[in-house]
Amino acid sequence: MEIDAPPTEPPAESKGSRTSARTSSRGSRVELITRGEPRRRWSTEQKQAIAAKSFEPGVSSMDVAREYGISSGLISTWRKALLAAQPNSAGAGAQFARVQIAPPQRIAASTDPAMRPEPPLRPVSLIEIVLPDGTAVRVDTQIDPRALRRVLAALRG
Repeated sequence: MEIDAPPTEPPAESKGSRTSARTSSRGSRVELITRGEPRRRWSTEQKQAIAAKSFEPGVSSMDVAREYGISSGLISTWRKALLAAQPNSAGAGAQFARVQIAPPQRIAASTDPAMRPEPPLRPVSLIEIVLPDGTAVRVDTQIDPRALRRVLAALRG
């Protein structure tokens, strides 16, 4: 009479154990994954076009990198190179701007009520920006930063 006994397994250790008592007669297996396509070569014009696309308003550089199948580090390198190649870019020749704070202008008090100026509805608070070519821009301190960027970009050409 033959009795089929269930195979015995080694006793399990604790649930948190990462080792196994099971062994295999085969050696370790290595899997090699290769790319199906050769390494891509990008021309300078292509790099500049891709980097410029990542600077467009509302476009994320990560989205551009995914679109072209490149890494975020590579597009970052191309963006830096594009900025360095442009002579009018902020990154190429960045310098500190000279700032002058003008004292508030005081108007001499007049005894004649008709000569007294109307008080302003709100205090005058302006920022004056003088570009290297001598162009001066005066804006209120409450200006929308995006609007100011557009104005300065238009003045720089």
